[in-house]
Amino acid sequence: MRLPVVIVGGLHSDARKEVVETLLRAVPGSVALHHDLSTAAEGTVRRTVRDASGVQGTGEAPLVNDCACCALRDDLVPELERLAAGGDLCRLAVVELWDSVEPKAMAEVVAAHGADFLRLTNVVTAVDPALLLDCLGNGDDLAEAGLAAAATDGRTIADTWARQLEYAPVLALVDSEEADEEDAALLTQLHPTARRLPAGSPELVRAALEGEFDVAAAADRQHPACALLPQEADECGVATFVWHRTRPFHPGRLYSALEDLTCAAARSRGRFWLADRPETLLAWDAAGGALCVEGAGPWLASLPDAAWEMVPPVRRAAAALDWHPEHGDRCQHLVFTSPGLDREALAGLLESCLLDDAEYAAGPEGWARLPRAFDALLDHVA
Repeated sequence: MRLPVVIVGGLHSDARKEVVETLLRAVPGSVALHHDLSTAAEGTVRRTVRDASGVQGTGEAPLVNDCACCALRDDLVPELERLAAGGDLCRLAVVELWDSVEPKAMAEVVAAHGADFLRLTNVVTAVDPALLLDCLGNGDDLAEAGLAAAATDGRTIADTWARQLEYAPVLALVDSEEADEEDAALLTQLHPTARRLPAGSPELVRAALEGEFDVAAAADRQHPACALLPQEADECGVATFVWHRTRPFHPGRLYSALEDLTCAAARSRGRFWLADRPETLLAWDAAGGALCVEGAGPWLASLPDAAWEMVPPVRRAAAALDWHPEHGDRCQHLVFTSPGLDREALAGLLESCLLDDAEYAAGPEGWARLPRAFDALLDHVA
C-alpha cells in the first residue's frame, strides 16, 4: 500500500504552518517534512521531521549545483521512502514547502520518483486573504527578501506567489480579521476552479487523504497553449477582463505599450501572436508590475499534418476552440484581473497594438518586414 502524501506550500508562512498543524492533529500517525532553505548560504538545507507531539528528527542535505531547491529534490524522496517503509506507522506524509518553493516541481518529483511507494493525494496552497494583494503586487526580487533558492534565482515575490496560488487545486484559507470582500473576490477571480476550504475544516483533511493528484493534467492547466484562464467577472470592485482577437499584434506598437499593459492589472496572463513571428505561440505572464514574455512552442497551424499525431489531445482540443479559417489557432487571448480595473482604457490600448487595416492587408510577406521589436526579449526563439 502506497503512503499518501500531500504537499502544502505558499508564501504565507503562518497560514502554511496552521494548515500543517491542522493535518497533524486531525490525522493520527501523520508526519510533516520541512526543508528550511534559509541555510543555503551556509551550503546546506536543514530538514525537520515532526508529528503532532513535536520534532522527531532533524538532518542536513548539501546543496546541489549551488541550488537549495535541487538539494530539496534529492533529499525529499529518500525521506518519504523511509517513512513509507515503516508500514502502518505513518498514515500521511505532509510535505511542507519552504516559503518560495513552487509546488509544481515538487509534485512532479514525488509523482515521478515515488510512484511505487507514494500516492500524491493533493497539492494545497495556504492563503491569508488579507495578504493576497500585497504579495501579488510585490515586484521585489526574492533575493531582496532573503527567499531566493539559488544565487541565480531571478524570480519575484509576485510571480512566485501567482504560480503557487494558481497551480494548487485546493486553497486553504485562514481566518483573518483584516480580510474583506474585495480580497475574497480577487481570490475567486484569480483561481475560479480551485476548492477554497477553511484551514481547520474536515473537508480540508479529506482533501489531503483522498484521491490522487494528476501532475500531467496540472501541467496542462498551466501551459499557455491550453491554460484554463479565468472568465469575465466583476464583483466587489474587482474585475477580470478577457480580451480575445484573431488579428496579429504590430510588434513595435505592442512593445511600446508593454509597461502600460503590465501595470494596468495586478495579474495578467495568456497567449498572443506577433505578426513578424507567425509560427511561435508566445506566453504572457505578469504580476507585481513585472512581465515575462517567452516562446511556448509552435502554433498548431504552423505544424505539418503528420506532426499533429504527436500533439497531446488536450492541446488539440484547445486549438480547436480558437480555430480560425485563415489563421488556425493563432489568436490573442489575454486575461487581466485587478481591483479598480479600467476595462475601456485597457481595451483601447490593446486594440491600438493590433495591425491596422492597411498593415493587415499586406499579408504575411508584408508582416515579415515589420520591425522586430521583440528580438531582445525573444532572442532564444527561432
